[in-house]
Amino acid sequence: MRKPTTGDHPDLKMVNPRAAAIDIGSTMHMAAVNPEACGDMPVRAFGTFTQDLHALADWFTDCGVTSVAMESTGVYWIPAFEILEARGFEVILVNARYAKNVPGRKTDVSDAGWLRQLHSYGLLRGSFRPEAEIAMLRAYMRQRERLTEYAAAHIQHMQKALMEMNLQLHHVVSDITGTTGMKIIRAIVAGERDPDVLAACRDVR
Repeated sequence: MRKPTTGDHPDLKMVNPRAAAIDIGSTMHMAAVNPEACGDMPVRAFGTFTQDLHALADWFTDCGVTSVAMESTGVYWIPAFEILEARGFEVILVNARYAKNVPGRKTDVSDAGWLRQLHSYGLLRGSFRPEAEIAMLRAYMRQRERLTEYAAAHIQHMQKALMEMNLQLHHVVSDITGTTGMKIIRAIVAGERDPDVLAACRDVR
């Protein structure tokens, strides 16, 4: 019994003939579909604006695409991923390092075409992508972590500025950004220099 052939890879079985792939870029995305499904131009370039991404989704629909693989390049993949997923495509995010390590690529095959071939043979593994609610929560937590880091750096700048003016507030107040510390700093900025008046700014606790 003869083995089924799959183009240039006779030993591989095509498990996803309706696969497509996108080589993500900052200003342009290169998309590839099965030449048998859309033989006139199986690889096309699309812009990165919203209308371009919808045109990309329309082209995939016309070519009968059901599953799309794309490389995880920076944050440029996020708009395309979300639009395609909202349009009903199964989208997987692939680490570019894994695709490059697969042998057998021809020099004349584009990045998008090579990704499509690997995806059609089931050789790509998608990266973890949390649900929308989890992704939103993760974004909040990361933003909170950044703000905390920024706040720590700014506090150090404040302490340095006070030391340069020989205002050793941090020696008498445990936290210069607390209620007492901020009242004293605001009074100093407003022009107050009397130590008794500044000491009266302390919190009752």
